Amino acid sequence: MAHTRLGHTRMGHTRSGSSAEFQMLAKRDAEKAMRAEIDKLLETIPKTCPTKDVQDMTNDLNGFESLFKRWILEKGPSVDWEKIRFPPENIILTYDSIRKNEKDLKGEMGHLLDKLVVLKLNGGLGTSMGCKGPKSGISVRNDLTFLDLTVQQIESINKMYGCSIPLVLMNSFNTDEDTKKILRKYQTCGVDIFTFKQSMFPRINKESLLPVSKSLLNDKDNIEGWYPPGHGNVYDAFHASGLLEEFIDKGKSYVFMSNIDNLGANVDFNILNFLLNSHDEEHEFLMEVTDKTRADVKGGTLINYEGKLRLLEIAQVPDEYVDEFKSVNKFKIFNTNNLWIKLDAMLRIVKSKTMDLDIITNNKRLENGVKVVQLETACGAAIKNFEGAIGVNVPRSRFLPVKTMSDLLLVMSDLYDMKHGILRMSDRRMFPSVPLIKLGPHFNKVSEFLTRFTNIPVIMELDHLTVSGDVTFGRNVILRGTVIIIANHGDRIDIPEGAILENKIVSGNLRILEH
Repeated sequence: MAHTRLGHTRMGHTRSGSSAEFQMLAKRDAEKAMRAEIDKLLETIPKTCPTKDVQDMTNDLNGFESLFKRWILEKGPSVDWEKIRFPPENIILTYDSIRKNEKDLKGEMGHLLDKLVVLKLNGGLGTSMGCKGPKSGISVRNDLTFLDLTVQQIESINKMYGCSIPLVLMNSFNTDEDTKKILRKYQTCGVDIFTFKQSMFPRINKESLLPVSKSLLNDKDNIEGWYPPGHGNVYDAFHASGLLEEFIDKGKSYVFMSNIDNLGANVDFNILNFLLNSHDEEHEFLMEVTDKTRADVKGGTLINYEGKLRLLEIAQVPDEYVDEFKSVNKFKIFNTNNLWIKLDAMLRIVKSKTMDLDIITNNKRLENGVKVVQLETACGAAIKNFEGAIGVNVPRSRFLPVKTMSDLLLVMSDLYDMKHGILRMSDRRMFPSVPLIKLGPHFNKVSEFLTRFTNIPVIMELDHLTVSGDVTFGRNVILRGTVIIIANHGDRIDIPEGAILENKIVSGNLRILEH
């Protein structure tokens, strides 16, 4: 957690006494100045704006002000490293310890599934992959998008077990309008789909500690002054939408929440059965964790802190302990952001306004060079607020995020089989680990990526692939072992049709010319 940086104090105050008193007065100045700016922003709402929209904007800004006040009063890192302990063994369960024989569950599975709501975090854009619009609209397999695969999964379960699992999407103001247009094509599918929008918070000028934006109008000239405040906002936004209480009234018990770009986050019967039939103790919150590899060293981990299970994120770690935090030998698991939460417990905590989420300070620079601060929260950090919270160490297959073009190559390849929208690693793969793939800048955008592969190479026996520079792949290429392909600046390499590269380094210039 970054130390708070105070802006300029206003003229007219006489500062006296200790440094602590001075800082407290300055913080109160900042709070008052922020409140005044929020009032000015509210005055910019058009008179013709619907009452519901006015209420939503007011609630958003009040939520932002509450977060800002907490941030102003923060005193350095939110954890004392010396107080960190590893969770007891009975708090992080193995997946095998909760696994049931599917035959034993078959009779009651439909009844159990009817207690479930699936919620996908759908606030992100596809800009990091060179696409416009919601990331969930990017095609990832057989021309099917993240959203297509999610709907397929739930529709298949509903048909198979005669149940009615609803799908809920938390959109941001960046994705809401486009997502609603996409959803029209699912009107006849066997899934009830609901959406709600997370809050819209103003970015803070790092120097003045005041909002960058001077208007609530969400137009092109003003949009850069606003941001969605992280997925920790899901609790308040879900409640504000009315859906939380609606699902409780319909007899739903748990929500399974995950990132929409995690293709491994499908409904798990064993976890659901464990939660609904765990007679020893009620678990209001279950976090799926998995074993950390060197690729996951920045991922948050579960700790025991002052007797409570807590998520520790790298942003909370004092600088001198960052290397220790990244150690795969000491902190062996990380958070997949697949969360199972009891709905009535969520309602209790939100209504009592006791939800305590650690603040993430995200420093950014706008296109005009202005340095800004975004105050964000993460949904996994809520674990410390719930009773009987536990973790389950799940197979790595339940964590299959698509964040980069290298990830996209994996999920499009023969390494995975797909059925009912669910991707599973092929039985033909001799070992369970996925290949390490590094694609250079020439592959950074989906459009560029697709033009460089006539079709996706066979990588069933691949261990490591590095591709750098202007490289294209012909049809039916097979890659095995460790393959490194480097085209230097000004050179081009065309891997010919049917080529088999096994433990090879290819460099220089290789052109296939039409004749």
